[in-house]
Amino acid sequence: MLAKEWLDNVRKIQDTIQETQMEHIRRAASVMADSIEAGRWVHTFGCGHATLPVEEMYPRIGGFVGFHPLIEQPLTFFTRITGESGINQFLFLERAEGYGTAIMSSWNFDARDTLWIFSHTGINAVNIDVALEARKRGMKVIVYGSAAQTQGKKPRHSCGKNLFELADLVVDSCVPLTDASVSLKNHFDKIGPVSTMAFVTLVWMTVTTCAGILADRGVQLHIHPSHNVPGDTTAMERLNGCIEAYKKRSFGL
Repeated sequence: MLAKEWLDNVRKIQDTIQETQMEHIRRAASVMADSIEAGRWVHTFGCGHATLPVEEMYPRIGGFVGFHPLIEQPLTFFTRITGESGINQFLFLERAEGYGTAIMSSWNFDARDTLWIFSHTGINAVNIDVALEARKRGMKVIVYGSAAQTQGKKPRHSCGKNLFELADLVVDSCVPLTDASVSLKNHFDKIGPVSTMAFVTLVWMTVTTCAGILADRGVQLHIHPSHNVPGDTTAMERLNGCIEAYKKRSFGL
């Protein structure tokens, strides 16, 4: 059954992550904790389906204030497929050098901030633009993606470097370059991509590790509560506390 084959593939990737990436995750989480403890941000960025781990992080039940999503609608909204905001426009924009520079110019960053980028291949121009601009501002750059699988692939950027080469820290998603993982009879292309599952797994491994580091340092986190639990009479109060903390941290951004 192909469902089991896909699930087995996901589990193998998760096992490989656990076997090979734990120390890298700890180091990344420690850098993020430094930014959050300083009252600053971990800015998160991705394109296409790599925006899904960004959206998973915050606002999210069980997430906490300190992660700021840099979501550009033209880079995430392409589900019309054709016509306005279609796939062709999306593919053009993610490869257009200079677009990421324009994105970064719209925000007030700080050298104490961290930039966390998700990219499967690390070769597209918009991600590289964003990383270069973050480095100019003195920010730490952390990249999650299929680093080992994409070694030697030519970047689509005049700087000549891929995203992983520009990072201060890299965590490998351990996903095959093809992403899709299940062969189908009488078809050339595989089905069943696994990069999203790997990214979401890595998000919560990292965020929970970061939370533990901050708690050990005595930092009080603003955790987004579930407001759907019967009998919990203070959930909305706690949620409003998160929103106020987010507003305060966002001032001047």
